Amino acid sequence: MKIHIGTDHAGLDLKNTIKNYLVEKGYDVTDHGAYEYDALDDYPDFIFPCAKAVAADSDSRGIILGGSGQGEAMAANRVKGVRAAVFYNGPTEIVKLSREHNNANILSLGARFMTEDEIYDVIDMWLAEPFGGGRHQKRIDKLDK
Repeated sequence: MKIHIGTDHAGLDLKNTIKNYLVEKGYDVTDHGAYEYDALDDYPDFIFPCAKAVAADSDSRGIILGGSGQGEAMAANRVKGVRAAVFYNGPTEIVKLSREHNNANILSLGARFMTEDEIYDVIDMWLAEPFGGGRHQKRIDKLDK
């Protein structure tokens, strides 16, 4: 599976470790930045290319990071065809439902609210969870119109 990944300065270190983790698990990862720490960078500069790449390839997924993941998800969700779900800790059922009911193709993570180990578990769960289809598909179709 192709996975696109992106962040601003707030998630830079964690993005790099997640990228390495995914590559070691055999995923094909494209890194959309940031590539170096710049406290003045802006998340849309990295999130839009990541989201556009996911929207262009329906077989791919995206993982984006920020301090809370909120702004990054808002940016990603402006790209037609993207369904970004935010997770910054809490019940992991949210992660499963984002895939099962909403066919989320981007997971936006709050880097300041989770440990590295928690993030790996969430990513593994999110990547493994299938879309339920059925009655949920008509809702996805309405979003994408």
